[in-house]
Amino acid sequence: MYSHLSHLECSRTGERHDADLVQGVSTAGAPLLARYDLERVAATLDKAELATRAATLWRYHEVLPVRDERFVTTLGEGWTPIVDLPAYGRSVGLPRLAMKDEGLIPTGTFKARGASVGVSRAAELGVRGIGMPTNGNAGSAWATYAARAGLPSLIIMPEGAPEITRVECAAAGAELYLVDGLIGDAGAIVHEAIGRRPGWQEVSTLKEPYRLEGKKTMGYELAEQLGWRLPDVILYPTGGGVGLIGIHKALLEMRELGWISGPLPRWVAVQATGCAPIVRAYAAGARESEPFPDARTVAFGITVPKALGDFLVLDAIRETDGCAVEVTDEDLLAEQRRLASSDGAFICPEGAACLAAARDLRESGWIGEDEHMLVINTGTGIKYPDTVEVRAPLLPIGGRVPDAGDVLR
Repeated sequence: MYSHLSHLECSRTGERHDADLVQGVSTAGAPLLARYDLERVAATLDKAELATRAATLWRYHEVLPVRDERFVTTLGEGWTPIVDLPAYGRSVGLPRLAMKDEGLIPTGTFKARGASVGVSRAAELGVRGIGMPTNGNAGSAWATYAARAGLPSLIIMPEGAPEITRVECAAAGAELYLVDGLIGDAGAIVHEAIGRRPGWQEVSTLKEPYRLEGKKTMGYELAEQLGWRLPDVILYPTGGGVGLIGIHKALLEMRELGWISGPLPRWVAVQATGCAPIVRAYAAGARESEPFPDARTVAFGITVPKALGDFLVLDAIRETDGCAVEVTDEDLLAEQRRLASSDGAFICPEGAACLAAARDLRESGWIGEDEHMLVINTGTGIKYPDTVEVRAPLLPIGGRVPDAGDVLR
């Protein structure tokens, strides 16, 4: 069997739902989680066999939802590297700091994972078109993979979303609209529109079950790449939180499969001070978050005032003795530039927020110097060119640059 998908389960009540029908949220209005026959997976798949398979996320197809390989829609996504950050790590007192770099993936962000699996399953279930609100990167990824699968896409994003993501959607032939508001405002318009389009599926964050399954493959990959030994701490930039929820789900699945053992990494959910609903809920000991007023941050991908799966993020943090922290836009932009100049990695502002958080947590003593830390960088910095100011003098033809010593002085 290509997939050992069993059923879908309500994340709040545990109620079972049919996995072979097009589904949104559960009857309780909560995200649906894909469940697999893990006993059968364990009996038929040795984790050592994975090394013989193609270096894409589809190497884990037994625990992905697509039943028929013919429907797999892929651009070679997955198997992104884990990169040590020696110079930066030493400078902040974290010599064992590493980064899983999702900037080196089709469409330039980890959103390609969810789009690949979500579009593949939609095509398999006979969906006629997909529609979604987006802060930019998810929309460009889903538009790209929908085009590859031969499906039309409706994408609505805030007017302030990164311009490059508009270009990607337009290039992929998406039906694109901008809204003078935030992602929630875009979501309301999408929901109404999909109701008037028979056979179309709304694929908003966690309002369909399979984006999460694509994101969880980051967890399978990092475990395999690290020789099935897990880091002590994982820092994740958290907006909708799908990647954090997904990786945590993968770790729980692998533990049940017997592929990993011991304590799970402590989760750190990182947000910006301009939009930190998870941080506030964590500090208050709340089960879920409240909508964050006047949300605004340069890390546009984590500008989510109220996440549908916030309670799942908070559960993962508390189950692992983790925490939720916020950093300022000024600090995350400073760390973005600092990493690029020290280790040559130009990452997205969301990923840079995790570096700012790592520095702060080390200074407070929450993270020890000898701990193995893994930052998830969710995208390439090239998609956010406005975050770096460029001051380059204009030389005349035949002009002369200063001597190196003069520049250094």
